[in-house]
Amino acid sequence: MSVSHHITRRALLSGVATLPLAACGQVPDILIRPDAAGMGRTETVLVASNRVFADGRFQDTRQEHLSFTRFEISIPSNREDGAVQPGRTRRGGPDPTTDFVAIAGDHLGSAEAFRAALQTEANRAGAREVMVFIHGFNSTLGTGLYRTAQIRHDFQIPGIAVHYSWPSAGHPLGYAYDRDSALFARDGLEDLLSIIAEAGLDIVLMAHSLGSGVVMEALRQLRIGQRTNILDRINGIILFSPDIDVDVFRSQAQRIGDLPQPFVIFTSQRDRALRISARITGLRERVGNLATPDQVSEFEVTLIDVSAFEGGVRDPLNHFAGATSPAVVQILQDLVQVNAAFEADRTQQAGLLPGTILTIQNATQVMLSPLNLR
Repeated sequence: MSVSHHITRRALLSGVATLPLAACGQVPDILIRPDAAGMGRTETVLVASNRVFADGRFQDTRQEHLSFTRFEISIPSNREDGAVQPGRTRRGGPDPTTDFVAIAGDHLGSAEAFRAALQTEANRAGAREVMVFIHGFNSTLGTGLYRTAQIRHDFQIPGIAVHYSWPSAGHPLGYAYDRDSALFARDGLEDLLSIIAEAGLDIVLMAHSLGSGVVMEALRQLRIGQRTNILDRINGIILFSPDIDVDVFRSQAQRIGDLPQPFVIFTSQRDRALRISARITGLRERVGNLATPDQVSEFEVTLIDVSAFEGGVRDPLNHFAGATSPAVVQILQDLVQVNAAFEADRTQQAGLLPGTILTIQNATQVMLSPLNLR
């Protein structure tokens, strides 16, 4: 029998008062506001995480097993497409008309309870596909959770939303810790995909920044382990601003072999975060800022170049313009049309995605243009 435990507002906020003053830019992980019900659109997000939950908070500490939770997230009515403003513990509390908050949260007791929750959500939604979002560098469970809800809502994605939260330090100076945690997290993602496949559901993987490396490593492990029962369930991959060395990506993709399709990579020449990452890692080019598809042309991938767009709210480094830019969201909101573009003959893509199309061998690059907005 599955057991769920209610996550209270008090439990999640119990550690907020002890935050050091030096962390003044940090926001509480998740705010529970039951009174926000009905004030915006509600999105259900299931979470699998290998973060330790202690002292009423999800920590950056690693644990080897996955824990599972379910949240109801209120999408505020007064915001731009792509914007995520986490609720803060300011005087008077967060404003649910502008801030993301959780209406409710429950700990799920086991993988079996999580699988049952997946099937319940699938029946409720009348869909058999799971969108799994894997966050990137400098992310708490709360920021990744809210971003998952935003992506599902803004891109009108059908099916079930799942967030995989690996133990990022959640701090801009934690890059080395996060790179190690991303490697630590690959087994957990493989386990999560196995649970989803066992539930008889299909999968679309979306990842940002360092989370893209977690996806590639998990796919590589699945191929090495000959786990075709899981790979065959993956209906597509979308990598936003992948912080992966190009040579490493090529090695991963060659080992994976036939990449799940569609396989989409959002890139930008204006991504300042990836420039910093390139310096840290020895001035090497990252997949997320490729200017052309030449270096990945042997693989069946579609690069969507959003260099013409600025990142949206809370994205000053243009590191997530594919999901935060209101203009890009506007272009991609008709997800059925976009999927058709990727599945059709590539010569037909130009009429469906506004921009310049460049095809080199097996790879296609779409340079989105703001001049063609609907």
